[in-house]
Amino acid sequence: MSVVEDKLRSLGLSLPDVVPPLAAYQPAVRSGDYVHTSGQLPMVEGKLPRTGKVGADLDADQAKELARTCALNALAAVKSVTGDLDKIVRVVKVVGFVASAPDFTGQPGVVNGASELLGEVLGEAGVHARSAVGVAVLPIDAPVEVEIVVEVRD
Repeated sequence: MSVVEDKLRSLGLSLPDVVPPLAAYQPAVRSGDYVHTSGQLPMVEGKLPRTGKVGADLDADQAKELARTCALNALAAVKSVTGDLDKIVRVVKVVGFVASAPDFTGQPGVVNGASELLGEVLGEAGVHARSAVGVAVLPIDAPVEVEIVVEVRD
């Protein structure tokens, strides 16, 4: 096991299987020293645990937990193209999309779920630039979607 996966285990987490694409794309693509993931939904064993809009159908804390799951799925996607999460030099960018009720403005707090997980697992290498965006709807009525860009070394 890798150091990163050992850290996940110490947090009571395990790396899930890569979420299969819902359309015509790859879960992650490596280009040179960078891996770009596709948007990762908070799928658990092939299903969304919650659907709907944050601020209407679920609260910010519930959505923050889902963002954490998205980040875990993103790490699985990174491993699918690198073979080893210990190759991560740093997380460069995180983009989080939050399906939001019209009056919900807490997108940054929701996406903190992903950012905090990456920091817990990767330490300083998990510190990143980020965008947190509110949207009207996400695929299959997911409340949250997260994509990441990581720098890797062989």
